[in-house]
Amino acid sequence: MKSPVFALFFFLFTIVSSAQKSEYSALTIADSLKENANAVVRLDQMDITIASQRSMNIKIQRIVTVLNQKGLEHIEAYLYYDKSVGVRNIEAVVYDIFGNEIKKIKRKDFKDQSAVSGSTLFSDNRVLFLDYTPISYPFTITYNSEVETSNTAFIPRWYFLGNYNVSIQKSILNVSFPNTLGFKKKEFQFSDFDIKKTIDTDTKLNYTASNILARKAEDYSPSAGDLFPKVMMGLEKFHLEGFDGTATTWEAFGKWYGEKILSGTTTLPEETKAKIKALVGDEKDPIKKAKIIYDYVQKKSRYVNIAIGIGGWKPMLASDVDRLGYGDCKALSNYTRALLQVVDVPSYNTILYGDRYKTDIQSDFVSMQGNHMILAIPNGNNYIWLECTSQDDPFGYQGTFTDDRDVLVVKPEGGKIVRTTIYDDKGNSQHDKGTYTIDENGNFTGSISITSEGSQYSSKAMLENMQPTDKEAHYKKYWNNINNIKLGKINFTNDKEKVRFVEDVQLSAIEYGAVSGNKMMFVVDAFNQNSENVIRIRNRKNPFEIQRGYLDTDEIEINLPAGFSIEFLPQNFELKGKFGEYKTEIIKKDNNKLLYKRSILVNKGKYSNKEYDEYRLFIEQVSRNDNTKIILTKN
Repeated sequence: MKSPVFALFFFLFTIVSSAQKSEYSALTIADSLKENANAVVRLDQMDITIASQRSMNIKIQRIVTVLNQKGLEHIEAYLYYDKSVGVRNIEAVVYDIFGNEIKKIKRKDFKDQSAVSGSTLFSDNRVLFLDYTPISYPFTITYNSEVETSNTAFIPRWYFLGNYNVSIQKSILNVSFPNTLGFKKKEFQFSDFDIKKTIDTDTKLNYTASNILARKAEDYSPSAGDLFPKVMMGLEKFHLEGFDGTATTWEAFGKWYGEKILSGTTTLPEETKAKIKALVGDEKDPIKKAKIIYDYVQKKSRYVNIAIGIGGWKPMLASDVDRLGYGDCKALSNYTRALLQVVDVPSYNTILYGDRYKTDIQSDFVSMQGNHMILAIPNGNNYIWLECTSQDDPFGYQGTFTDDRDVLVVKPEGGKIVRTTIYDDKGNSQHDKGTYTIDENGNFTGSISITSEGSQYSSKAMLENMQPTDKEAHYKKYWNNINNIKLGKINFTNDKEKVRFVEDVQLSAIEYGAVSGNKMMFVVDAFNQNSENVIRIRNRKNPFEIQRGYLDTDEIEINLPAGFSIEFLPQNFELKGKFGEYKTEIIKKDNNKLLYKRSILVNKGKYSNKEYDEYRLFIEQVSRNDNTKIILTKN
């Protein structure tokens, strides 16, 4: 028989144990937090302690219940480190659906590998990450980390809701700092969210948010960073790469960066200088000189990916790039600048956010920003922009990775915010000119010349380097409206001077026209049917965005089979609205020859959730008209 004392002890132990388990149990999560969510972040807390201009401590505590496989990406148990970032702690614990502990993961159990593959030069740039394969779903994981760094230029941004399809039960940001360093912050997208700022003094800052419900990722939605609440932070007096710096104005910041961080990085061997001078020869035009050197860099070097923030913004020495033949975006841009200096062509390192989704440097918040570097060459009142990581891009072409965004140009006299090249909607063009013939059995033979410019150039130029099987797969997908397609000769012309890519393709297909009795029916638009799938979204929540507009024009000659007459010919069609313009026209040239003309202009822009259905109907009308058919009758 158990004593009353033992029974009481056992009862209390059971209560405490159950309470601990229920804290991590997936069964206690409110249904509202699970709706539209692949994961629920039970706690997301960051504590930033800035002790001085040269000392910052960052602690992270994250508790995530992963509901399914797609939710694994929301664990975010990783950190980058190098000589200036010391890891004081990193650990994780995994719990089952009931909150029972499954596994403890210490630092030695995290994968520890170079952050840069294929390079011994960056052996100090490393990443620790959790590589955990769950037994079942849902499960909960707690993750804790702590780092110390002397670089106070990069204060992490805080995202209260970091992505789509994840909900937040509790989010906490604590920051403490001396009042002598000029701490500053900028809040984004707070208005639609319940975020409480409980402390905001000259030495402390605290935000808390609770029960932020998951938002579905809807087609054409803006980036999560442009839609959900976040906080940017910075110091007017900071430290980077062994140098104290100031960020009061872009001019002062750029001047400091050029003099302290970039200084001494462009020295080259005399042998290389002589080679470059001989290569340029007697050329006097600075832009033509730059073209020669850009071509030299493209042929000589290759790109290795190093995340910005690892090693800060100090590029490796130009002499090392020259010797090794590789580097990251900072290194290759700086190397190209060093080569241009040899032949007296000025150029400037340029910091920006490189991504297909356009993101600006925040011009009203002077601080270390960006994740990429390119080079700016002055050309009158404008700049020519060089993407030095590419071995294929035409000189001065930006494509979709760096176009149309605010960037920081670092000039000797200081930094300056500038807009990169804007490719207008009509300039992002594809012009098709071709012909096809339908025989009496409905078989199809044709040829097409497709000319792409602007942002459409970048998506087409990669075809040139594809393997034959990949090339064939591309065209079969592109012309999936043509059954039984057989590709003939394919020729490419890549005019890098005019930044124009031309595809000349011959193709054929049996039974393109459907024959039934004495009638034949086939779709007029064989070569460029709109394949955009704008799905219906009931009760859409998110605004939507068309990041880049475009213009497609088609002029196709159609040869009809002998012995047939036209029973039905689609009418000419025109559509105009806020999203663009669309027009088709069929001209009868003689009894057996038609000319089909088509154009579609889509306007870039940001639109409200209520306008989405209008856009969907616009594209739906385009697609429906692209699928109109001719009916022929046998004589």
